[in-house]
Amino acid sequence: MNPKAGPVATLVKVLLSLLYGVPLLWIVLTSFKSSADVFGTQSSLLFHPTAQAYRESLNADLVHALGQSALIAVGTSALTLVIGVPAAYGLARTTGWLPTTGLGLLIVLQMMPQTATVIPLFQVFGSWHILDTTGAVVLSDSALLIPFATLLLRPFFRVVPPELEEAASIDGAGMLRTFWSVALPVARNGLFTVGTLIFLLAWGEFLYAVNFFLTPGHYPLSALLAQQVSAFGINWPGLMALAVLTSIPILVVFTSTYRLLRDGLTVGAVK
Repeated sequence: MNPKAGPVATLVKVLLSLLYGVPLLWIVLTSFKSSADVFGTQSSLLFHPTAQAYRESLNADLVHALGQSALIAVGTSALTLVIGVPAAYGLARTTGWLPTTGLGLLIVLQMMPQTATVIPLFQVFGSWHILDTTGAVVLSDSALLIPFATLLLRPFFRVVPPELEEAASIDGAGMLRTFWSVALPVARNGLFTVGTLIFLLAWGEFLYAVNFFLTPGHYPLSALLAQQVSAFGINWPGLMALAVLTSIPILVVFTSTYRLLRDGLTVGAVK
């Protein structure tokens, strides 16, 4: 064992903590400053804290944007899993050229930039008359994330012992019953892991929201944050206060599902 592995690992942890911790500390401190203190050279750490930015941010627009973000994240997670779980199971249990071709197509779709799909989706949703609706954003996010979810879910189904499915088949269970009663319970850590990741990604949705919502009043939290930047300047305390409030639900979800994420990613790495 390398005796330097311990100090090196500790140094890396300290550097990563500083790399991510200092910007977070700056965001929180700025949210409690006044506009004059933001640019004051003597008020970086020592200043008179005020909650004015939070009082101004806690309004009806924030509550509506919070609801929109929750609907988009939950709807995207549900639709993505409904389509991605059977697709991943089929690719995990199929042999030959078909799964290879399917995985290749998924990788190609995953490599497609989000900006390349905005105009085609806008035209399609316009012809379907669903622009300016939450459903349009949920559909577009799901289409973007289904290849990602399928690629992540496939290893979880690969580690399900085929003997369990064969035993269920001998007992008279059909393919759907075997999938529902055997494969899904064994791969549940993977489902929670991928579902949580999809939720976190969909929560920060911005590009599709600002293009498919024609009414600014329908914007989710990510777009509401962008509205703090205007031609007349940036409301830094308000922007940072909204950033803190927006991150609280994500922090709650991540904290409550950390063990599942840790265990699920470890299991999914085993072939």
